[in-house]
Amino acid sequence: MEIVTQLLPVLARTLEIYSLILLVRVLLSWFPNLDWSSNPVLATVSSITDPYLNAFRGLIPPLGGLDLSAILAFLALQLMQNLLLGAGAALGGYGL
Repeated sequence: MEIVTQLLPVLARTLEIYSLILLVRVLLSWFPNLDWSSNPVLATVSSITDPYLNAFRGLIPPLGGLDLSAILAFLALQLMQNLLLGAGAALGGYGL
């Protein structure tokens, strides 16, 4: 059980880091002239975040050309992070 209580904060921190990568992806998407395939950093960010974002793209239709699915994606990540931290606290562990 001790391993679980130690892993939960690590998983929560991993989700926090993923949220930051997702934020970078969303902010960079505002620059339409970026070539995502030729830049290795952009291609990596895209390959890490696009599968997750694609899961939400069909749930919220674009509003005036804006893809609002990232908002739902961020909310889901935040919910998962809070659940992990809450489970860690309930098991006698600690949060971040």
